[in-house]
Amino acid sequence: MLQTLILFFLSAGAIYWACEYFVNGIEWLGRRMNLGATAVGTVLAAFGTALPESAVTFMAVVFGDTPAHKDLGVGAAMGGPLVLATLAYAVVGFALLMNRRQLNRASFEVKVDHRRLSRDQAAFLAVFVLKVTLGLVAFAIKPWLGVVFLVAYAVYVWREIQDGDTVPEEEELEPLKIRPALEEPSLGWAALQSLLALVVIGVASHTFVAQLEAIGTALDWSPHVVALLLSPVATELPETMNALIWVRQGKERLALANISGAMMIQATIPSALGIFFTPWHFDGPLLVAGLVTTVAIVFLWALFRRGSVDGRALVTVSALYGVFGAFVLQHFYAS
Repeated sequence: MLQTLILFFLSAGAIYWACEYFVNGIEWLGRRMNLGATAVGTVLAAFGTALPESAVTFMAVVFGDTPAHKDLGVGAAMGGPLVLATLAYAVVGFALLMNRRQLNRASFEVKVDHRRLSRDQAAFLAVFVLKVTLGLVAFAIKPWLGVVFLVAYAVYVWREIQDGDTVPEEEELEPLKIRPALEEPSLGWAALQSLLALVVIGVASHTFVAQLEAIGTALDWSPHVVALLLSPVATELPETMNALIWVRQGKERLALANISGAMMIQATIPSALGIFFTPWHFDGPLLVAGLVTTVAIVFLWALFRRGSVDGRALVTVSALYGVFGAFVLQHFYAS
C-alpha cells in the first residue's frame, strides 16, 4: 500500500511538471504554425491532452474481449465530458479566485470571449444530446452513425482554426523550457518539447489511474464507483493541470479553450468508437451522467451568453458532480 501511495503522488507530480512543459511548448508550437491563441487551446492542447483517455476508450471497445471491458470504454466516453463540464470549469474559477491579487485583478470576472464560448457550449450540447439519445435506442444502422461524430469534430477543428484569435497577454510567451536561450525557438524544438511532455503525461496518467484503482481495491470500493467517479477525474487531470497553469499566468481564455476543445473531442471521437464497436446502450448511471452533464452545459451556456462571467459562478458548477457522486454511491451501496 505504501508503494501504491508513493507512486500515486509521484505520478500526480509528474503530470503537473510535464504539463508545465507541454503548455509552454504548445504555445510556441502554435506561434510557429501561425495559429491564434484560442485555436492553440481548443485544437492543439486539447487534442494532445485528450489522447490518454481516448486511448483508454479505443483499447476497451476495440480489443475488449468481454462486455465488461467494452462497458469500461463506454463509461470513459461518458465520464470524461461530465468531469470537464463540472470539475474542470470549477477549477478555472477557483484558480482565478486564488490568484486574483497576483494577477492584479479588481474583480472576479473571467476574461474570455463570451460569444465564442457560448457558441462552443451550444455546439457541444447538440452533439452530446445526440450521443445520449443514441444510447437509449437500438436500430440496424446505428453503428454507421459514428461517422456523424467524426465529421462533427472535423468541422469543429476547421472552424476553430479559421476563427482563431489572440489577445496581447497571450502573445507574451515564456522562453521555451528546453532552449531558454533562444528568443525565437524553431518549430522543431517546440514540437519536440511538446511531444516529450505528452509522452510523460501519458505514462504518468496511466500510472496515476492504475494506483487509484489499486487504492480503490485496497479500500474495498465498488469497481463501478471507481470507474464512474474516480477514473474519469484521473484521466482528465492533464486538462485540469493545464487550466491551473494558464490561469496562474492570467490566460484563462486559453484555459477555458483547452477545456472546451477537450470536451468536444470527448463528445465525438470516443463516442464514434463506442458506437462503431459496442451496442452503445446506457444503463441507469450512464443515463444520469448524461443528464447531469447536459444540465452543466446548459448552465455554462447561459453564463457565457450573458457576456459577463464571475469566477465564483464557475466554482458552483462543481456541485453537479457532487450530485452525480451521491447518486452513484446510493445506487451501488444502498442495497
